Amino acid sequence: MAPSLPSIEESLPKQKDLYYGGGWHKPKSGEYRETFNPGNGQVIDKISHAGAEDTVAAIEAADKAFATWRATPQQQRIAALRKAATVLREHAAELALLDAYNTGNPVAEMLADANVAAAFFDYFAGLVPMLKGETIPSADDHFHYTLREPLGVVARIVAFNHPVMFAAGKMAAPLAAGNTVIIKPPEQAPISCLRLAEIFADVFPPGVISILPGGVECGKVLSSHPLVRKVTLIGSIPTGKAIARSAADTLKPTLFELGGKNALIAFPDADLDKLVVGISRGMNFTWAGQSCGSTSRVFLHELIHDEVLDKVVDYVKNNFKPGIPTEMATTMGPVISKAAEERVLSYIESGKKEGAKLLYGGQKPDDSGKIKGGYFIEPTIFTDVKEDMKIAREEIFGPVMSVFKWSDENEMLRQVNSTEYGLTCSIYTKDIAIAQDIVRKVEAGYVWVSQVGRHFLGVPFGGYKESGGGREESIDEMFSFTQTKTVSISIAR
Repeated sequence: MAPSLPSIEESLPKQKDLYYGGGWHKPKSGEYRETFNPGNGQVIDKISHAGAEDTVAAIEAADKAFATWRATPQQQRIAALRKAATVLREHAAELALLDAYNTGNPVAEMLADANVAAAFFDYFAGLVPMLKGETIPSADDHFHYTLREPLGVVARIVAFNHPVMFAAGKMAAPLAAGNTVIIKPPEQAPISCLRLAEIFADVFPPGVISILPGGVECGKVLSSHPLVRKVTLIGSIPTGKAIARSAADTLKPTLFELGGKNALIAFPDADLDKLVVGISRGMNFTWAGQSCGSTSRVFLHELIHDEVLDKVVDYVKNNFKPGIPTEMATTMGPVISKAAEERVLSYIESGKKEGAKLLYGGQKPDDSGKIKGGYFIEPTIFTDVKEDMKIAREEIFGPVMSVFKWSDENEMLRQVNSTEYGLTCSIYTKDIAIAQDIVRKVEAGYVWVSQVGRHFLGVPFGGYKESGGGREESIDEMFSFTQTKTVSISIAR
């Protein structure tokens, strides 16, 4: 039985302002910007927009709170993290509904997001005792040891495709390590993050967490201000490069999960039933392909190419149908905005002009019914794709799959590794020796074998090349928000 959902009106945040220093603040410029429902193109509300002055005020409040939070005993920090997990689970349905309303992702799929974020809080709460140093034997007349200490104020800039999962889940590691955290919600979908601030208000002391809806100006201040000790991003490669340039002046470390043009490689011995599901699900058509981990380049061996594609088209037809995002039966949502719709459609036109074969989709669905006005695009599959085509080289961030036929393994691998991206890869074969060999040869930070898309708590996730730097979802993430202090004591008599 499908879970019952609250009404949208009951779920919407009461506050529309900026949250920092334990309170709500109107933007100093008085600026509020419209946020939209991508499912129908209509305005939901006007939300506060942080400018430079607001961002500095939030940073200073977070820096002030840091002195107290870092000194908070570990057991109290653990208790706060576990309380945050409990609160997230209690509000999971309303948060999922808000994300569906503001991002267009189907609510049935978004129900997991708050629970995933809650799992991060519980996981990192359990790792807090690992925040310890070590003793280093050297000589009888000296005693050496290290301390693992928090950095200070951490800014985390998150993407629009999973606002609650990213905003809440990405707080957990830096908070566990004793840092204070400023979340910059996605500009296109900030509503659930404001509700998050409301439900976390009594969980953490004032200033420990901040929620700052804003745009480029806010991001620039967060990445350049000297009191911000680390800045992170889930977003595009160009945005990551801009943040890295801003962060360079203060030499602050960064952690980036950026774009992907990820490959799924299928060998002729693959389990075809699993492969068909993997190709179809790996593209993340459910949220209109808007995932940096989507396996949007599919490399099918020529011996199975035609048979597999026929089955993929049937699977996609039957499992991904655009619908109203806030209805439980919906299996595919729209792209995030009108601009995104126009961008994706332009890529589809480019693919056709450059000679790729449009096998399925490629248009806006009929919107004369319930999805009228929404930014919907059909699941789209191109075949006969060549590596020099635009759809083969650039991250589209939309429901567009490019399929390559291969016969020569070395040439296939060259093409797989030929982009500047290196986030994920998926390999389908029953031969473990082949799988292990290809795992070593692909240039990607996270590789699946005989599966696709799954994340596992405690297993490091991150990219190679321009797809990012650093690792998340593991103890490595928590340690990355700490610094090591070395102490040497003379004990000579």
